[in-house]
Amino acid sequence: PALFMENARKGSIVSRANSIGSTSASSVPNTDDEDSDYHQEPYKESYKDQRRRAHTQAEQKRRDAIKKGYNDLQAIVPTCEQQDFSISSQKLSKAIVLQKTIDYIQFLHKEKKKQEEEVSTLRKDVMALKIMKVNYEQIVKAHQDNPNEGKNQISDEVKFNVFQGIMDSLFQSFNASVSVTSFQELSACVFSWIEEHCKPQTLQDIVIGVLHKVKSQLY
Repeated sequence: PALFMENARKGSIVSRANSIGSTSASSVPNTDDEDSDYHQEPYKESYKDQRRRAHTQAEQKRRDAIKKGYNDLQAIVPTCEQQDFSISSQKLSKAIVLQKTIDYIQFLHKEKKKQEEEVSTLRKDVMALKIMKVNYEQIVKAHQDNPNEGKNQISDEVKFNVFQGIMDSLFQSFNASVSVTSFQELSACVFSWIEEHCKPQTLQDIVIGVLHKVKSQLY
């Protein structure tokens, strides 16, 4: 009986120890199993958030592009430079930049049209000079082909005498017919003198008379 009681007492102690151990073990979390089974879910952005973010980025790009465009206009257009030092610290508004750009473009269109007209005039002058060049080349060639031609031509002095005689005759009638007391009277007298003394028949008579006079002096 004593041995039986001793064994029973030992068994009771072991049973209580096992019971306490199992209870303590059950209260401790199983970190190994949970760590192996637990996976942190990544944050998933919703479709609405994605659209909002894309819209924000697109809007920012648009604003940056507009800002760059206005900055480029201010750098290109000379009239966008500040002329008034009192407002030099103030930034030009977009409306002013656009208006100044429009004015500058219109100015460039006018300058372009003016230059085109000048180019057209220069082309006509070049064409006329080419025609004159061809004519002079033909004259030179004709003189080279006939070196004896022109020996009996009238001298420049005789030509000048003929021209002087014609102009003297016209000036005498002009001086006698035109009054210079006022510009209005001068204008009226000039038209009257042209109608009376510059008719084809009158000019022909003057030229014939001068030629006869020069001929009598030569021979």
